[in-house]
Amino acid sequence: MGKGLGKNEKWQLPNEAVTPEAVFRQRRRILQCLGLSAIGASVPLGVQAGLSEWFGKPAQAERKALTYEGSRRFGIRDTLTPEDKVISHNNFYEFGTAKTDPQRYAQELQTDPWSVEVSGEVERPGTWTVERLLQRFPLEERIYRLRCVEAWSMVIPWLGFELRQLLEQVRPTGRARYVAFQTLYDPKQMRGQSSRAIGGGIDYPYVEGLRLDEAMHPLTILSLGLYGKTLPPQNGAPIRLVVPWKYGFKSIKSIVRIHLTEQRPPTTWNQLASHEYGFYANVNPAVDHPRWSQASERRIGEGGLLSARRIATEPFNGYGEWVEGLYQGMDLRRDY
Repeated sequence: MGKGLGKNEKWQLPNEAVTPEAVFRQRRRILQCLGLSAIGASVPLGVQAGLSEWFGKPAQAERKALTYEGSRRFGIRDTLTPEDKVISHNNFYEFGTAKTDPQRYAQELQTDPWSVEVSGEVERPGTWTVERLLQRFPLEERIYRLRCVEAWSMVIPWLGFELRQLLEQVRPTGRARYVAFQTLYDPKQMRGQSSRAIGGGIDYPYVEGLRLDEAMHPLTILSLGLYGKTLPPQNGAPIRLVVPWKYGFKSIKSIVRIHLTEQRPPTTWNQLASHEYGFYANVNPAVDHPRWSQASERRIGEGGLLSARRIATEPFNGYGEWVEGLYQGMDLRRDY
């Protein structure tokens, strides 16, 4: 098991490292005043697309402010990814495979009411509404790196609570060894689930899993928000998993079921291409994807209009000091 998380350890980022949300909103107003939001047909389509990506796209669904405890800033002194990038650059194949598809097509997803079923090897199975989760488990802000298996990354201020708090409430039995998760399955709302061409050839619903000790680790959270407000639909509203030392596809979105089991559960990308996407999916710069290197990553929101700053990828995404003990004795090249 990894180390406990003290309030003043070296992984905490200082307050001055956090970019205020108001700065991003002010930038938007300045651009509008300069007329850059209406440059229109006089600019070539390719440049329009680049400018749109650079200046960001506003979230369309209503988001509510959340009450949360003070920030705990994990990792090295990273700068937050601008909120407009976080909500406009997403993988959520249920809405399409392009990075902009989730923001475009997820806005009508009905997230209220919403509940999560907890079942399997637990003494207290049951259904938890989002309201009940918010009442039982106070939210805190966790600033984490997000490293995608596609070699891009972000730094995001999530709002959530430790998954182990929920698991302690349902009391895993002695037979529980793994925790399985499932995304909502609703082809009428999620266009990618109704078409293999749109949804990337995935067999839905999307499923993921962790070992029980990974799920109980204090870095593993269930998130209900980011940047002080509820999650946008494209980011996995109303509740998603965040496991910061693993590649992003492990952090399953729009969860409706958590099931504890004795056997290792199937996971979507591992089933689709096991030689490319392992069950563990720990960030590891020494183990390349079969089609690209994992030694470095492109930090979204940092760099020029047509490129972003590349930085070296760290083992376990920089969280090794707290999680590498989970994998003692394992061959991380084989158990990727």
